[in-house]
Amino acid sequence: MPHSQTSAPRDGLLNGRLARGASPWLLPTVATAALSLVRARKSGRWAAVAVPTTALAAGMLWFFRDPEREITQGRVISPADGVVQSIMPWKDGRTRVAIFMSPLNVHVNRAPLAGTVTSVEHIPGGFVPAFNKESENNERVVWHFDTELGDIEMIQIAGAVARRIVPYIPQGTKVEQGERIGLIRFGSRVDIYLPEGVEVDVEVGQVTTAGVTRIDRD
Repeated sequence: MPHSQTSAPRDGLLNGRLARGASPWLLPTVATAALSLVRARKSGRWAAVAVPTTALAAGMLWFFRDPEREITQGRVISPADGVVQSIMPWKDGRTRVAIFMSPLNVHVNRAPLAGTVTSVEHIPGGFVPAFNKESENNERVVWHFDTELGDIEMIQIAGAVARRIVPYIPQGTKVEQGERIGLIRFGSRVDIYLPEGVEVDVEVGQVTTAGVTRIDRD
């Protein structure tokens, strides 16, 4: 049976902060909304503008939320909020767990294990929808972690809307399990490769929470 959570995290804006890397999108949107609200007091035309700009600003604030999490104890925890899209055995004996992130999810990704970041590689590519098989050739950032289980590979994949991946930490950094490591703007996908011999404890269609959902079995 998949590992279940005893309680859902509280992901509201009051239970955290805004994600690093949000400023290029967030600041212009909020500034436009604030300006339209001020001018709406004197102009009906600006009042019509204020409604969509304020709604867009509120949506941006929600999207870029970065809630605090009580990190689950376990060997491998989910690096992303989302839904398990696929679980595939790999030729080298590893198992790939792909997690699809919709625009409604928190998009800050976290370290699946404690260890040292041995590489962070940006690979240019396309921007097809993240749920499409061809998304494996999308713009992506490939991470490698030196951990107690050996080398762990994790890939942040941009989607049709997500055109920017923002790594927070460089190669050589030591990370704690569940530590924030990067952001993908808008809908996207995160793949993690479990080493040979590590059993998966999630199933396709299961909801995951970064830093909370355990994805391996003892």
